[in-house]
Amino acid sequence: MRRYDLLIGGEWRQAEGGRTFTVDDPATGETVGEVADASPADAAAAVAAATEAFPVWAAKTAKERARILFRWYDLMMAHADEIAECMTREQGKPLAEARGEVEYAADFVQWFGEEAKRVYGETIPASHPHKRLLVLKQPVGVVAAITPWNFPAAMITRKVAPAIAAGCTVVIKPAEQTPLTAGLLAELALEAGMPPGVMNLVTSSDPAAIAKVWLEDERVRKITFTGSTEVGKLLMRQAADTVKRVSLELGGQAPFLIFDDADVDAAVREVMASKFRNAGQTCVCANRLYVQRGIADEFTRVLAERVQALRVGRGTEEGVQIGPLIDEQAVAKVERHVSDAVSKGARIVTGGTRLTQQGARFYAPTVLADVRDDMLVMREETFGPVAPVRVFDTEEEAIELANRTRYGLAAYMFTRDLSRATRVMERLEYGIVGVNDGLPSVAQAPFGGFKESGLGREGGRYGMEEFLEVKYVSIGLLP
Repeated sequence: MRRYDLLIGGEWRQAEGGRTFTVDDPATGETVGEVADASPADAAAAVAAATEAFPVWAAKTAKERARILFRWYDLMMAHADEIAECMTREQGKPLAEARGEVEYAADFVQWFGEEAKRVYGETIPASHPHKRLLVLKQPVGVVAAITPWNFPAAMITRKVAPAIAAGCTVVIKPAEQTPLTAGLLAELALEAGMPPGVMNLVTSSDPAAIAKVWLEDERVRKITFTGSTEVGKLLMRQAADTVKRVSLELGGQAPFLIFDDADVDAAVREVMASKFRNAGQTCVCANRLYVQRGIADEFTRVLAERVQALRVGRGTEEGVQIGPLIDEQAVAKVERHVSDAVSKGARIVTGGTRLTQQGARFYAPTVLADVRDDMLVMREETFGPVAPVRVFDTEEEAIELANRTRYGLAAYMFTRDLSRATRVMERLEYGIVGVNDGLPSVAQAPFGGFKESGLGREGGRYGMEEFLEVKYVSIGLLP
């Protein structure tokens, strides 16, 4: 059992009234932790602490801020196994995946510690000899970060590390399903020397109430959110009242195009890496598989064989590759999508059932063939271990099908033809494109989407810009 209070102003404190809520293991339903259940007053107190800390932190040199981030990185890596086990117990993903996420999360801390020292201004040629024109970059201010449950460590560091590196202070509201990983990361940040008020953690079973406080508070100058498109739109509307800056990483419905000239084994390997990571509970996982007719039968057969061999179980068990879905609603959505597809003529090649012998939240990794465009699996984000295969004939058709969605986060393709890869990559309406690569995400590259998949970018130097204001200064020289 882990237990965390709220972190406000560098101190761990109880929530108003001493309220708490429990955290369950999605694989077993057993309680694995307890955290403070913050009230709106607690959320306001966190903003006050961040506001007080901001001018002192912003005045620090980039090197001073980087030094603390580097220590945080070292501590995360030293405690990687502990963080991974904590993550697996509250989120369910296999330990091997959790360890990989810890390294990915730590990479953001290290990268932005380095990037803090590369925030450059500019001089502009003046129109008059007695003037000097300068551009400065300064931190936005207090940042509110609201993070999801599917990547409990990486979604925090991808937002918090650049904000802190830029000189901002932050208030964090992790997902109520996975607050323990956030508490452990905050604990290590304090150990690394993070000054009081620079990082504040507010856990709550009522995320809407906490978000409302932060959205209405003029002292919060930026909201950064990862989650559903529907909630993102709501936050964007509410942020307009105080004209906050907004970064949104929202839903996806990623297509994966496999052309006739592809190496089938290699393509299946990359599809597996993309589709079944975290049991399909990622916003960039392959949601729609489009396979050219010439290799469709072979691809579907090989994919089904590999999927059928996946081991399902508790993430803490050795060799498990597919863990549980996060809650009953998630399982129900997968069941609804598969049922809808079958009722409209899709064929279950493998899987297609809830695994009741494993536990209430497990669903068999599934491959569907003979899929049509009007099925829910092709129109909505399934967020589960279901791979629907749809056949196409021409390159033009594949591009049209891939772009036929309101989302535009990630897309993938597999081909040996460099010319085709270039043509298709340029026409795909997506912020991230993997060419013969099912796992393109890295700390040093921009992550974000087109259309209704969000605003702004996280990662790389672009991620740093999201937390900086541009100030223009015109200096008149006196005689």
